[in-house]
Amino acid sequence: MNNREIALLAAKAMDDRKGQDVVVLDVAQRASFADYLVIASGMTDRLVAALCDEVEDRLAKEGIFVKNTEGKGNTGWILMDFGDVIVNVFTEEKRAHYNIERLWGDCPRVEFETTEE
Repeated sequence: MNNREIALLAAKAMDDRKGQDVVVLDVAQRASFADYLVIASGMTDRLVAALCDEVEDRLAKEGIFVKNTEGKGNTGWILMDFGDVIVNVFTEEKRAHYNIERLWGDCPRVEFETTEE
């Protein structure tokens, strides 16, 4: 599985679990630390944790394991490092505060198939 496929699987996992505003950014041309950022929101800290658990479980089934996780608990932001794919899950408040999409705004967005309502 390549990095793009990992990022898309992470995005799909969060979308399936009712993550909000899921975005995949291709940062390979601008960042040395990763090829893709996956960003999503959850309404509560509990949902943020559930979204991360879903990503971890879904990727583990494919033999892809998280290298490091930062922010567990009630921090409003959890970062999961899968090597060249970084997953950021925020509460809506923290996402608005940090606005990391603005920092990477000139990077291409990668479309993925979302769950139909």
